[in-house]
Amino acid sequence: MVRLVLAIAVAFATQALAQDRGLFTDPEDGALDASEWLLDRKGFLPVPILITEPAVGYGAGAAFLFFRESFREAAVRGKETGHVTPPDIYAVALAATENGTTFAGAGALVTFHEDRWRYRGAVGRPDANLDFYGGGSTGAEGLKIGYNLEGWVSTQQLLRRLSRNAYAGARWLWLDLDARLDASRAPPPQLPQSRTVRSSGIGPVIEYDSRDNFFTPSRGWFANLEALFYSPDIGSDEKYEIYRGRVFAYFPVGRQLVLGGRLDARNARGDVPFYQLPYIDLRGIPLARYQDENAGAAEAELRWNVTPRWALIGFIGSGRAWGTATSFDEADSVSSWGGGFRYLVARRLGIYMGVDLAKGPEETAIYIQAGSAWR
Repeated sequence: MVRLVLAIAVAFATQALAQDRGLFTDPEDGALDASEWLLDRKGFLPVPILITEPAVGYGAGAAFLFFRESFREAAVRGKETGHVTPPDIYAVALAATENGTTFAGAGALVTFHEDRWRYRGAVGRPDANLDFYGGGSTGAEGLKIGYNLEGWVSTQQLLRRLSRNAYAGARWLWLDLDARLDASRAPPPQLPQSRTVRSSGIGPVIEYDSRDNFFTPSRGWFANLEALFYSPDIGSDEKYEIYRGRVFAYFPVGRQLVLGGRLDARNARGDVPFYQLPYIDLRGIPLARYQDENAGAAEAELRWNVTPRWALIGFIGSGRAWGTATSFDEADSVSSWGGGFRYLVARRLGIYMGVDLAKGPEETAIYIQAGSAWR
C-alpha cells in the first residue's frame, strides 16, 4: 500500500514539472526526477489514482494524503534509530471503475517508539461488481455468475520489530458485506441468491525483509506468514481459517540484470464465504478468476537496466487452485507471461514506474506499476 501511495505522489509531482523545472531535474544527469520534491514533501497532497485491474475494468479516482514528516526528516530519524523507514502517511481515497465498482476508504501507515512498532490500517466501504467462476482451476466462462459485494471492510495490523529485518505481530480483518448474486441466473447449489455475512478474523503475522530498497529491490528477500482465525467468539457469523505464505527474492546478475522470484501459497478451511476463497494471483489473470480451498502461484521476473534511467521487464508465472473437487495433481495449471518497461522517476529513493502488458489464458491486460509489481 505504501509503495502505491508514494508512487502515485511521484506521478502527481511530475505533472507539476512545468511549475518548477529545476526542482524536477536531477543535478547528476539532468533527467526528469522527483527525488528532491519527494524528499522535502510534507503536509497535505491530492493525487490521482488509475485502475487497470481486469476483474473490474478501467477506472480512476483521487486520494488525499497527509505526510506527517518528509522523507528527509524520516531519514534523519532513521539514522538516529538505525532503521530507515518511510514517513508516517494518512490517506483518504475515492475510486470508481467502468463496471460500476466504487470504493471509499481511509488508512494510515505509522511507525512509533523509535521504529520498534509499525502500524498499518484501513477502513473502507466497497461496492464491487465481480464474477464467480464456480471454484476450482477451470475458470470456465460458462460457469460465471456475477455478484455484488457491498458493505464495510476493516484491516488492522500491528508489528513489533524483533531484529534488524524481522517483525512479528497480529492482524485483525473485519468484513460486514452483503453478497448479492445476479438474479437473472440460478445460483450454484452452494451459493444463496443473497446473503449478508459478518466475518471477524484475528491471527499472527511474521515478516522478514532484507531487501535493499523498499520500492524496487535489486537484492535481498521478503517473507511473510499469516493466519486468520474467524470465530463467533470474536464477532464472526461462521467459523473458518485462512492461511497465507509468500516469499519474494531478488538476485543481481552482473551489473545490468536483476532476477526476481516469487512464491505465493494460500489455504482456507471451514465455512469460508465464497468471495474469500484463495485465488491465483498473477499478472494477466483477473482477480479471483481461479478460486478454491487452496491456491498457489510461482512467478519469475527479469529486469534489464538498459540505461541508468530506463529498464525493460520480462516475466512468466504459473499457478493452480485445488481442493473442492480436485487434488493438486488433478488440477490444471494456469499460466501467464508478459513484459513492460520502467523509468527511474526518483533516483535517490529508488522508485521506478512503468507499464506491464500481460497475456493470460483468456485475455491480455495492461498494468500501471508503481515500484515492484509484487505485493
